[in-house]
Amino acid sequence: MTTPLAVSVLDLLPVRTNQSSADAFAAARSLARVAEDAGCTRYWVAEHHNTESVASTNPPVLIAMLAGVTERIRVGSGGVMLPNHAPLVVAEQFAALQAAYPDRIDLGIGRAPGTDPVTTWALRNGAGDEEIVRNFPHYVQQVMAYMSPEGARVQVAGRTFDIRATPRAAEAPPVWLLGSSDYSARLAAQLGLPYVFAHHFSGHGTEEALRLYREGYAGEGKPRTFLTVNAIVADTEEEARELSLPFQYQMACLRTGKPLVSMLTVEEARVTEWPLSDTGLAQLTASWFVGTPDRVAEGIRSLAREHDVDEVMIQPVAGAYASEPADRDLARERTVRELTERLRVD
Repeated sequence: MTTPLAVSVLDLLPVRTNQSSADAFAAARSLARVAEDAGCTRYWVAEHHNTESVASTNPPVLIAMLAGVTERIRVGSGGVMLPNHAPLVVAEQFAALQAAYPDRIDLGIGRAPGTDPVTTWALRNGAGDEEIVRNFPHYVQQVMAYMSPEGARVQVAGRTFDIRATPRAAEAPPVWLLGSSDYSARLAAQLGLPYVFAHHFSGHGTEEALRLYREGYAGEGKPRTFLTVNAIVADTEEEARELSLPFQYQMACLRTGKPLVSMLTVEEARVTEWPLSDTGLAQLTASWFVGTPDRVAEGIRSLAREHDVDEVMIQPVAGAYASEPADRDLARERTVRELTERLRVD
């Protein structure tokens, strides 16, 4: 018997050359409904800023939009970049979401800026990075305290005040720590929080990060974690590789410092000059799962067994052809639908 896996989705809301931001939002709503109908566990949106190819700039707003067009699937952030925001503001946003959509909201928190240095400066109103990053563990604990039904007590000018993110919270949404380094694994273990290592970034360091997290876990019950993967499925290996070209091009630009443009269509990616060699591209996408549905599903299942997880979060990195509707991402929808169907079957 094959052990079924829980399947979830990570979405950066890609914006391609023939789409507006409104089109990208419509495509995300469609993809979220596909994920729910397929039986996915959760649907998370990332936080990135000032990037032509990414419409996922404001997770709380997007979560409200996506939770409003679905009924059962958990919707959350993958993640909110906490150094960009006041802890109380994040707590207020997610306490409100939890009240509006009980037991359906996840707050995933990360430490990276999610953008370039100039935009980071604008987000933080010129505040220095060093102090914010140094106080990150305290800020995480502040968010959790403010969201709790009891709220937090703070000392200001020798007096004690109560602060609550929402007047009468019934419960707080679960907080997950996200990261791509040992730091986040150790902090999640220390705070007893569920943890996700960004395996989809490069595929390196996952085993060590999960070991540190599991061995150091100081919370109640068992440590909770899952894997993130980049995946594309199509009828043939050749078609799947072709669909991967637009996302590959974005990653190549990111790694080489070339300016990021709107996501290319497949046709545009075929004829565009690339900033990386074939060898460099192969290294960049070595951890991606690209191919036919059965083959990709088996590869993901094998990875889950290797790292002893029972949930995988798929970032569907399939591009689109120019003739496809602007308000849909058909190949991304198919990737989610077919992989969920295969991975959840026992």
